[in-house]
Amino acid sequence: MAGTRRAGAAKEDGGEARPKRRRRRWPSWTFATFLALWAIVRLTGLEQGSFVTQLMTLTPLAVVVSALTALLLVARNRPAACVALAACVAFTVTVAPRAFAGPAVPEGTPLRVLTINLFGRADPATVVDLVRAYDPDVFSALELTHRQVTALDAAGLGTLMPHRVLEADFGATGSGLFAKHPLTALDGLFTPIGHNMPAATISLPDGGTAQIVAVHPNPPLGRMTADWKSALAAFPSASDEVVRVLAGDFNASLDHRALRDLLDRGYHDAAEQVGKGLVPTWPNGRGMPPFITIDHVLADRRAEVAQVEILDVPGTDHRGVFAELRLPAPT
Repeated sequence: MAGTRRAGAAKEDGGEARPKRRRRRWPSWTFATFLALWAIVRLTGLEQGSFVTQLMTLTPLAVVVSALTALLLVARNRPAACVALAACVAFTVTVAPRAFAGPAVPEGTPLRVLTINLFGRADPATVVDLVRAYDPDVFSALELTHRQVTALDAAGLGTLMPHRVLEADFGATGSGLFAKHPLTALDGLFTPIGHNMPAATISLPDGGTAQIVAVHPNPPLGRMTADWKSALAAFPSASDEVVRVLAGDFNASLDHRALRDLLDRGYHDAAEQVGKGLVPTWPNGRGMPPFITIDHVLADRRAEVAQVEILDVPGTDHRGVFAELRLPAPT
């Protein structure tokens, strides 16, 4: 009888243990499947809705997360570990090229572009010091308030960059272009959706010209996601007749289908061209390091990139982007 009871107890224990082992596999399969779906959406560009669109911004971090997941699961659930590893490979293939510089830069007319989302309260002295240090030809300023314009001019920007096309406002909607050389406002180049986004033609000392757009669509949050996508689609394509540069806070990373579609219309990302496409620009100065890259200088593909610097600016939650471009010879 005792042996029978022990055998029965062992059978009951064994019967209960197997479901427990199966249950313990659910967390690993759930996370591995989530990573796999994330990778599929990134590869196919089938992002829909606010949550998935925002998730795409974190894709560079997914390389590390999926690699660690594969390592943690290899001993307890090898099939799930293989799924996580496959996701890691997919993520790596999409983001790794941004860390490598392109070929050497040929000769060309320099065009230096600085863009900063001022957040309405960036330290004006630091901004002007950056203008002195990097000597940009044009400065694309986002979240530009009337008070910020006054503060920047008082700090010396009015002397350094006397030419401007401004659409400043009382909040985040304001934007503007400041320049060393004459600017001519471009009305009707595209239909801005979101914040103010002035465009202008800059006349360079050698007689050449380029078109500059201050970029700042709404972020893809909730109902604004559709407007964000429409805003990126509304930007003008590159033109064979003139060099165009789009500079600002795109609220988009290179892992967003909408931004990649814009690049496919004749642009390249300046930071990516020099191996700095993974340097994050937001959030900054919030007690944590920045972890997403949403501020960009997009240039006509005919324009080569000589230099890109990602800059810290006190008072704003964005980092600035400076790009030195080399424009093709006029045709």
